[in-house]
Amino acid sequence: MSSIPAPDGGEAGRPSQVFVARLKIVNFRNYELADIALAPGLVVLTGENGAGKTNLLEAVSLLTPGRGLRRAAYADMPRQTGGGGFAIHATLDGSAGACEIGTGTSGPGPDAEGGRKVRINGAPAAADDLMQWLRVVWLTPAMDALFTGPAADRRRFLDRLVLAIDPAHGRRALDYEKAMRGRNRLLAEESRDTRWFEAIEVQMAETGVAIAAARDEVVRLMKRMIEKLPDDGPFPKADIAIDGLLESQFGDRAAVDIEEGFLRALADERGRDRAAGRTLSGPHRSDLLVRHRPKDMAAEFCSTGEQKALLIGMTLAHARLTAEISGLTPILLLDEIAAHLDEGRRAALFGILGELGGQTLMTGTDAALFSSVAGRAQFLAVAHGKVGSL
Repeated sequence: MSSIPAPDGGEAGRPSQVFVARLKIVNFRNYELADIALAPGLVVLTGENGAGKTNLLEAVSLLTPGRGLRRAAYADMPRQTGGGGFAIHATLDGSAGACEIGTGTSGPGPDAEGGRKVRINGAPAAADDLMQWLRVVWLTPAMDALFTGPAADRRRFLDRLVLAIDPAHGRRALDYEKAMRGRNRLLAEESRDTRWFEAIEVQMAETGVAIAAARDEVVRLMKRMIEKLPDDGPFPKADIAIDGLLESQFGDRAAVDIEEGFLRALADERGRDRAAGRTLSGPHRSDLLVRHRPKDMAAEFCSTGEQKALLIGMTLAHARLTAEISGLTPILLLDEIAAHLDEGRRAALFGILGELGGQTLMTGTDAALFSSVAGRAQFLAVAHGKVGSL
């Protein structure tokens, strides 16, 4: 059951290079107005804490489906004194051609529409349509606790990996969550309406197995990509697997059999779930397992430095995979990436980013940490919601 689209690369089968050539943001976070020309390769954003560096990365992350790298509510994104709405406009350029993307929310008022709106080349579009033009991958300090935090964080991380490669994954996840909320509501109401349960559980089985199949396939592809990397690379290889009721069955059973089994399980577990007040089995309970291969140690028991190196290595492998499968070299957003790396690993990271060939936006408080890419990167200074050349 393959859910991953066939590659659609650029010239001679190579991934298309796409970058944000111009970024304009209005009333977003601490920015009243910013109009920034960006280079196609490495871009370094430096400034003090609270200057607005991460806010710029967040604006770029909203050029893909979802709520961006902070997963914030849209109501929290507008500038506090900006009237209640925000706007982001990006001009994309590269081998895939030019494109104009606009997104944002309207302020309060009788004619205001809820949610985030998207326009592509001036025409209204769905958020999923953004995936036809670019892919965005990010790594933030909040993710440093990924391996020691709750399973929900690792599950969201895994689903972002899948979404960057399989644009339909987000819609499947939303449909599953909607069906599960309906089932949980019936459980909370002590309903015994078998027909309603059966109808909802069919939806959960169909979408749940599709979610699990996409996760399983991306993990298998990630494993293959990791195997291609040198054993003595600057970032340790990771062994990854999924601990999940459905995901663990792929490879041994056909998807239709897994779906039928999940449907039976949901019916059999209504009594248990009714006592718990929620659905206890399904892809919403799965976990991503990661081991540090050179040390043969579970990631959660590694040092913080080793965990950071593992996470960077996985992110770089995923960027390579995204380019290979989607045909689009992803834009990378690396927040405070250099602060906890030694000089050797920083140099190695910058070299790998150059080899990937896509646009990478990196932030840091100390411009000296990026001195090795001077002359090869665009340096911008961020201060008090203003951006200028360094």
